[in-house]
Amino acid sequence: MLLGIMTNADLPVKKIPLRIKSAQNRILIRGGRVVNDDRMQDADVYIEDGVIAQIGSDLHVPGGCRVIEAKGRLVIPGGIDTHTHMQLPFMGTSAIDDFYTGTRAALAGGTTMIMDFVLPSRNESLVEAYHKWRAWADPKVCCDYSFHVGVTWWGPKVTQEMEELCQVHGINSFKMFMAYKDVWQLNDTELLHAFDACKRLGALALVHAENGDVIKENSTKLLAQGITGPEGHEMSRPEEVEAEATNRACVLSNQVGCPLYVVHVMSKSAADVLSEKRRAGYVVFGETIAASLGASGSHYRHTCWRHAAAFVMGPPLRSDPTTPGHLMDLLANGDLQTTGTDNCTFSGSQKALGKDDFTKIPYGVNGVEDRMSIVWEKGVAQGKMDPCRFVAVTSTSAAKIFNIYPKKGRIAVGSDADVVVWNPHATRVISAKTHHQAVDFNIFEGMEVHGVAEWVVCGGRVVVEDGEVRVVQGSGRYIPTPVYSPTVYARTPARDAAKAWKKVEREPYTGPVYVANDASNDGTITEIEPQSVKATASYARSSVKVNQPPGGNASGSFW
Repeated sequence: MLLGIMTNADLPVKKIPLRIKSAQNRILIRGGRVVNDDRMQDADVYIEDGVIAQIGSDLHVPGGCRVIEAKGRLVIPGGIDTHTHMQLPFMGTSAIDDFYTGTRAALAGGTTMIMDFVLPSRNESLVEAYHKWRAWADPKVCCDYSFHVGVTWWGPKVTQEMEELCQVHGINSFKMFMAYKDVWQLNDTELLHAFDACKRLGALALVHAENGDVIKENSTKLLAQGITGPEGHEMSRPEEVEAEATNRACVLSNQVGCPLYVVHVMSKSAADVLSEKRRAGYVVFGETIAASLGASGSHYRHTCWRHAAAFVMGPPLRSDPTTPGHLMDLLANGDLQTTGTDNCTFSGSQKALGKDDFTKIPYGVNGVEDRMSIVWEKGVAQGKMDPCRFVAVTSTSAAKIFNIYPKKGRIAVGSDADVVVWNPHATRVISAKTHHQAVDFNIFEGMEVHGVAEWVVCGGRVVVEDGEVRVVQGSGRYIPTPVYSPTVYARTPARDAAKAWKKVEREPYTGPVYVANDASNDGTITEIEPQSVKATASYARSSVKVNQPPGGNASGSFW
C-alpha cells in the first residue's frame, strides 16, 4: 500500500489450480494489432503461466508453445462487464442464468470478467450475504469475477460490516437503491449516511437512480385504471423520474464529498444530468448498458404479451428512438465511462408471474454475451468511436475505476492474460436459438452485428477457439477490488481542502436580543448592555417592557 492507495497486490487472490495451469500455459498470439485504450501497435503477444510475458516483434519464446494466428485481427483486453445479476433471487423466483451459464456466455462474447452484486434482504447481514454469494459463485464461474455489495437497509451494524467487507473481503463499491420502495429503497437521510460511510472507507458509492415513491404511486393509479400489461411498467417510471433521482444522487453525494457511480443510465435526460455535473466538477461516473444502446422501449407496446414482457427491466428502456444514439454519443466522448449489461434473465414462464399485474413481472434482460458486439456495431461500425475508445468503455475504464488496473483492462507485460482476438470484419446474427445463455429469449433477436470474438484467452487458458466455447466450470477466480482507487479518489483530498467550510472571524454581537415570552406573547424585549468593550467581558441584562404589537409602531420609532 502506498500513500493510502490500496492496490490489487495487497489482497489475496485465489490461485489457478495447477492442473489447469499446466494444460495450456504457453501461448503466442502472432501477427495481430494490439489495441489498448491509449494506443494501437502491430505486435505479437506471448503468454506464460497466466500472465502476459512479452509484447513485440521477433519474440524469443520457448519451443512447443501454442500459436494463434491473428493477422488482420485486433488483440484487445478481455471485456469487463460492470453489472450482472447471475442466479439472483428476485420477485418470487431466481434468474435462470446462474454463475456457470452466465459466465460461459460472457466468455463466448469476449467478456473475461464480470462484476456481480451481493444483494442482502432487508435486515440481513451484509457479510453473511457476501459469503452466501461466494458459495454460489466459486464452484461455477468460468471467468474471473468480483462483487459490488448492496446496502439495502441502514443501521449501525451496516457501517461496521461495510468496513469489514472493504478491509477483509476485497469490496470497494456499495450500491444504494433510490427505487424498490419497501424492499431495498433508502431515504435521503440514509443515503447521506451511506455516502459518508463510503467516503470514509475509500469505497465507491453506486446508485440505482429512480424515484421509488413516484413509481409506487404511479403503479397504483395505472393498475386502478386497468392498465396491467408491460406498457404500464414504462408508464409508471417515466424518464423524468430517472433524471430527478440522478440529479438528487449527485447533489447528496457531493454534499459529503463522496464519489458517485450511477449504474444503468437509460435515458437521455439522466445522461445529460451526469454530463452537466461532471462539467461542474462533481466526481461522478456513468454506466450505460447493452440494452439501452441496442434496443428501445417501443417493445412494451407489442401485442404479444410474452414479447413485451421480455423487455421489462428497471429503469425501463425508453421509447424515444433517439435515445440509443444519444447514449452512444456520450459514451464515445467521455461523458459516460463504462458499459455493463444488468444481465438478469428470466424465462417466459418466470415473466408470466406478472401476466395480470405488470408490477409482478420479474425485471431483467440478457446482454452479457452480446455486449461487446453491440458496442462495436453501434459505436465503432457507425463511426462514433475508434477501437481505442471501444477498449476503454468495454474494459479499461472499469478496471481503472474499480482499482484492478493494469492487472485487468490492458495488454501489457505483467497483466493478467485475459486477451481477445477480435475480428472487426466478421458478422453474426444474434438469436436465442444460437446464444449460449439459458434464457429462452434474446432482446437483440435478429440483429446483425459486426465484431466477433474468434479466440478468447482467460487467465492464460484458451476458452474460445474459432468461436467454439471450451470452459472449465469453477476455473474462474474471485478478484478483490481494493479501496481508494486512484481514478476515483486521487483528486478528493485537494478537492475537499478547496471546498472546506471556513469560519468567518468577527467581533461578537453586543446589541439587543429578542426573547419571546411564551406565556403572554406580549412582545417583551430583552436588551443586553455590555459592561466592557472587550469581547470576553461579562454582560448584565435589563428588560424593557414595550406596549406595542410585535414589529413596533409603523408610524413612529421602534424605540
